[in-house]
Amino acid sequence: MRETSRRQPETFVEKKVARVLVVDDDAIMCELIQEILTSAGMECVTMTDSPKAASHLTQVKFDAIFLDERMPSLDGIGLTRHVRASGLNQSTPIVMITGEDDRTLLGRAFEAGVNFFLFKPVDRHRILHLIRVTADSIEREARRFQRVKVRRKVSIECGTERLSGSTFDLSFGGMFVQTSYVLPVGLSVVVRLELKPGQPPIRLAARVARVSGDDCMGLQIENVGSPEHKAFQEFLLPLVLAEGQ
Repeated sequence: MRETSRRQPETFVEKKVARVLVVDDDAIMCELIQEILTSAGMECVTMTDSPKAASHLTQVKFDAIFLDERMPSLDGIGLTRHVRASGLNQSTPIVMITGEDDRTLLGRAFEAGVNFFLFKPVDRHRILHLIRVTADSIEREARRFQRVKVRRKVSIECGTERLSGSTFDLSFGGMFVQTSYVLPVGLSVVVRLELKPGQPPIRLAARVARVSGDDCMGLQIENVGSPEHKAFQEFLLPLVLAEGQ
């Protein structure tokens, strides 16, 4: 009798390169930091308009943010408060670029949510030193949103609405799903995710973080620390760690 085996669902871990946003109204400073971060193996996006950066940060996830303290319209502290208020980058490490060493200013920046400071004059040595100091924080944030491409059944509830579909990928911070239609960005939902066939789905609180087309949504998990979320992490962790093997 010939032996047969059931094929396990195919999974693929997408290797995560740290993605950094630099916001500074000085285009030359943006180019300098971009060149150094890129040489260190990071993907770097630069913006010189802080209000536009604030809008961009609600739609795109970054693993670290460098921002200038003095900018017109929306300064570094104001932009930090905006980032920390809600959204995809609420826990992203923030580096403030400043030429000031006033304790009151630094205290306000820390209170707003700044994690590290890059003091002017900025040069390659200072930036590379800062990268070494912040490496653990950036790696943790990158891993938290590292995506594993795997299909799992999912249902989404919001009030009286019920949607069924499947995941495209999962990360510790959320999931990208395909359903019959999409819900508005910012909407709070309940997700029921089937981790293993035949087992009861786990229940997660989430928020619609982005939409793509008419039938795909990115969901950000919000009930971090719950037993269900821990079960989700235990399922996902071996798949994430497999990338490094």
